[in-house]
Order: sequence, then structure tokens, then C-alpha cells
Amino acid sequence: MQNKMPNSQGVTKFELFFLHSAFCIPHSAFCISLIPEAPVGYREEYARSINDPENFWRQQAALLEWITPPATILAPDQNGAQRWFPDGVLNTAWLCLDRHVESGRADQVAIYYDSPVTGRKEQFTYRALRDKVATFAGALRSEGVHRGDRVVIYMPMVPEAVIAMLACARLGAIHSVVFGGFAPRELATRIDDAKPVVIVSASCGFEVDRVIKYKPLLDQALAEAAHRPSRCIILQRPQSPCELTPGRDLDYQDVMARAKPADCVPVAATDPLYILYTSGTTGKPKGVVRDNGGHAVALRYSMKMLYDLNPGDTWFVGSDIGWVVGHSYIVYGPLLAGCSSVMYEGKPVRTPNPGAFWRLVEEYKCKAIFAAPTAFRAIRKEDQAGEFLKRHDVKTLKTIFMAGERLDPATYEWTAARTGVPVVDHWWQTETGWAICGNPMGIEPHKVKPGSATLPMPGFDVRILDPAGEEVPASEHGSVAIKLPLPPSCLPTIWGDHAAFVRAYLETFPGYYLSGDGGYKDDDGYVFIMGRTDDVINTAGHRLSTGEIEQVVASHAAVAECVVVGVACELRGQVPMGLVVLRDGAAIDAATLEQELIALVRERIGAFACFKSVTVVKSLPKTRSGKILRRIIRNIADGVTYVVPPTIEDAGAVDAVKTAITARSSI
Repeated sequence: MQNKMPNSQGVTKFELFFLHSAFCIPHSAFCISLIPEAPVGYREEYARSINDPENFWRQQAALLEWITPPATILAPDQNGAQRWFPDGVLNTAWLCLDRHVESGRADQVAIYYDSPVTGRKEQFTYRALRDKVATFAGALRSEGVHRGDRVVIYMPMVPEAVIAMLACARLGAIHSVVFGGFAPRELATRIDDAKPVVIVSASCGFEVDRVIKYKPLLDQALAEAAHRPSRCIILQRPQSPCELTPGRDLDYQDVMARAKPADCVPVAATDPLYILYTSGTTGKPKGVVRDNGGHAVALRYSMKMLYDLNPGDTWFVGSDIGWVVGHSYIVYGPLLAGCSSVMYEGKPVRTPNPGAFWRLVEEYKCKAIFAAPTAFRAIRKEDQAGEFLKRHDVKTLKTIFMAGERLDPATYEWTAARTGVPVVDHWWQTETGWAICGNPMGIEPHKVKPGSATLPMPGFDVRILDPAGEEVPASEHGSVAIKLPLPPSCLPTIWGDHAAFVRAYLETFPGYYLSGDGGYKDDDGYVFIMGRTDDVINTAGHRLSTGEIEQVVASHAAVAECVVVGVACELRGQVPMGLVVLRDGAAIDAATLEQELIALVRERIGAFACFKSVTVVKSLPKTRSGKILRRIIRNIADGVTYVVPPTIEDAGAVDAVKTAITARSSI
């Protein structure tokens, strides 16, 4: 295994330190920090990032070890897009693994793997993970994968998926993780768009107690796809082995057994690290491109600035590697920062009970948790009194972070009251790769305002704009946009279609990135994200945010979770309709609940909201990442044709909602 930084000249790490000492600061307790980090408050930090972004990010980049440190910090590329560190050279896998092995963290656990659905637990030290990654990189290289080639990873939450991601990064190849269990048609479209040399998959995955056989889905996708990879490498899981296709499929363990470890390949900071496709129901998927350099700089910075995690700390992120949260904060962020990450193949409830998250905190001594609000709503629904929490010693837990959808005040208040630790709402997107807004726990924690994602993070110049592109006053709703340039790690383009990138994000408000979300800022600059802009409804001339109505509905003691959508009305244009899920043990009939919620909305928002319809359902249709499928609910209510997306968690929930809405309409 190599013991020097990867570089074309064969310069040793020791020599490179002196060659670039004005820029590089090795991550080691034994190295002298050449650019001291004086304590600063959030306001000062944020102002520097907005007023002098190049010098601000130059300083953050200096905290990484580069093969060739960037002399140019920000410059336009051939498409006119602003790119960070364009002349820098590095290797992300080396920063995540090898440098920790060389600087004293070889025996620290990098990944804890915990799978209650299979009973399997493992832990991988930084040395062990580095060695497995290097070996699998050698296996990919032997199958023709080189710098710039694509590899599709279609796997469940298993360590081998992380190994495959990092092996691609080691070779300078571009990985594209497709959520395990995606429908064949959706997988096929991603294969045709990315054109992978190799696909890495597994024989099966699990959905609580249900086995999902991946291999038939992969075979069908390849039958539908126009592109043909040269090889498929299949991890055989003992719970459901599969037949391999001769001449195309290889057994994962076999290729690992005969592979020779591969060294890290130097790549440009602007070379893509991965492509992650945004979910959609129709048309060509959008492949969000993440570069190597900006991604490494921003994620390393966020681990301390936002999450207050230091080298050696352990945390648990309740997501999946198929989503951006899994990419950023199960895999890359923690490893760049020298932390230990818990990788969990399970659910917040039913694997086996609503105490699952608290068990992980106790067992692995987690300092923080990060999961979607829907996970905590599920826990709250099944354990309102917090009895399962009381069974576990969670004294190591300092903070709970939530993102992925709007955190309603009711869920915030329940979680904070039951755990007694700060609950931090933050807002970001697949396109950005890290938080746009949050509470900077590692710099200066701020007072929480329930319903707010707190403040813009350094680098994000967040503005609230009216339809003409003008800023609106405090507390007035508008489109949430980010003034260019975007900070490091944000997408510079859509894979293979820069025109689509411009159309989707830059054309609406020239000089700004359009987030697609609506919201407002209050007098203190706190940002409130109220949902997608198409969730703003117009009722008899009044513009209403469905998020505001949801906030009121969710405050009712009997409501576990809810959604409010605008449905067509001949008289008023649109009117809000609510669907609610009752918390376990709630003793209230549907008619009484409806009247109480109507009265509550009338009291807190006003009669002009015209909120008069509430339907109780057993569950809400959601994606596997926890996002409620508002558009489908709206289409069902309006009698409009809809397509169930491949990311659906439970297709039966859509049918149940349709039945409930239809039954109510017929009354």
C-alpha cells in the first residue's frame, strides 16, 4: 500500500509539505498549523464569506492536503459557470482514508455497520476500510474502469456500497448511486444517461421484514436500457442469493479475492466525483454533478461549523446512500473530518421498535443524530410518552439535526422536550450537497425559532424575491433564491445537459440560483422555508402557504403528521384540503377532529383561508427518503392523472388516500 501522497512526480508527503507549506496544512496532531483559526462569531464568519468569498474559501481550502494546491480560487469554465479551485489537484479517497492512516487514525473506527434486519454488525477501522477500498479499486481497474469512467452502484445499505463509492473516488472514476430497489425503468434511464463501464449491485435488500430481490430488477433494467456495461459485479447476500449471468456478471467476493490494490489517482478539483439523479415522475432524470475539490472543502468545513463534530467523534445519520444526505454525511463528510459514522440498515420504527435510534446512540456513543423529520414523527406516533427512549442511556447525545423536509413545530417541540437536547432544523438540497441554512452549532449556536431553518450558512447569500426578481420586505413571502456565485460543493451543471441546468436554476432570476422553494425572512434574518413554490395556493385572491396551515394542523395534540394541499375550486380558485394521521392512542372521532382543526386554522390564520376539509388516513404517501408526495395528493383530489414515482415507500398508501378522498367527495 502506498505511503506517499498521489502525484505524478513521485514527491513524498514530507517534501510536498515544504513545497506547499504556504497553502497545505496536514491533518495531524504532530503538524504545525500555519494558518491559525481564531475564534469568530457567526456574523463575522458569514460576512467574510459573502463580502470576500475567494479569500474566505482560500482559507478553508488551505486546511486540506492537496497534491497541487489551487492558485486560482474561482474562475469561469467553458460553459461560463463559476468553478472553485480549477487548477487544484487532489484525491478525495486519499483525503477520506489514507491521510488518516498516515497521521495516526489507522485504528480508529471509520464505519460502524448495524443491520437489525439481518442481525449483522461490523466495524471498519480507517486502515481496514482503506485496504478494502484499495482492493476493490484494483478490481474495478481490472475490469476497465479508469479516471472519468462511470460506475453505477445499485445496492442496499451495506458496507460494500461505501467501499464501491470510495473505490471509484480512488481511481478518479465517477460513481452514480441509484437507490436500491428502484424500479427497472428508472434504473434503465440512469444507466443510459451515465453510460457506466461497470454496475455494482447485490442479490437483495430488505424493507423491514420484506426481501427485495435486486438482481431481477437489474436484469430487467439492462434489458430495457440501450447502453450495455461491460460487467456487473454482484454481492451475494446469504438471505437471497441470485443466479449470475455468464459472461457478464461477476461475484463480488471472487473479484476481491484476485484483485491487486490500486493507488490513488490524482484528479482535478473540477473533475466530477459523482452524479446523483434527482427523483422525478416523467422525462429524463437530472444528473446533479458534484466536483471533487469544492465538495471536499465544503463538507470538511460543515462538519465542524454546522454540526460541531471533531475528529474522533461518532455520529449517526438515518438516511440511505442513495440520497444526497447519505453521500454527504454517512460517507464523505465524516471521513473527511476523521469522525466515525454509523451506517444503519433499518428503520426508525419496526426494526424492531421505536427505540432503534436511541439504541444506536447508546451502543455507539453518538454525539449527534441527523435524520428527516418524518423519522421522528414515526417515533412520536408509536411512542408518544417516550417510554422506549427511557430504556437507553443517551447521555453522549448533544444535538439532533433534521432536514429533508420542513420540520413542523409540533415535531420539533416533542423531540426537544423528550430528549432534552438542542434540535436543529436545517435546509438544503441535492443540488447543493450541504446546508443552505442552519444553526451554526460549531461557531455560535443561535436561539431556535420553531418552524425556521435559522440562518444562511457561510457562502450562501440567500434572498427572498418577488416574481419580478426584487427583494421583498421582512416577513413577506416570496421565492427563495441564492445570489451567485454559489459556494463550493454546489452543482456546476447537469450531467450531459448544461442547457437544462441553466433553464432549471438560472434563467428565472438572472444572477441568482432558483431553489424552487418559497419562504420568508423575519426581522432577525431567520429563514422560514414553507415548501415548494407550487405549494403556495391562491384562495379568492389571498396567497396562502400550505406550510403555514400545516403548522397549525400539526399543533393539535391528536395529530401525528399531516399534509395540506390546494385543490381546485370553481368559486375561489383553490382551497386547502388537509389529510391527517392520528397519533397512536388518540381518542377522537374524525368529525370532531375536523371541526377542531377548522376552528384552529380560523383562529390562527383567519376565515379567509377557507380551510374546511380534513380527512383522516392511516398513512401519507411518501418517498423512501420521507418526502410527502404532495403533488400526487393534489392530483388525486383534482381528478388529474398522476404517475406514482419509483421512490415511493408504500404504493398502497396512494391507493388508500385515493379511496379516502373519493369516499369523502361522494358524501
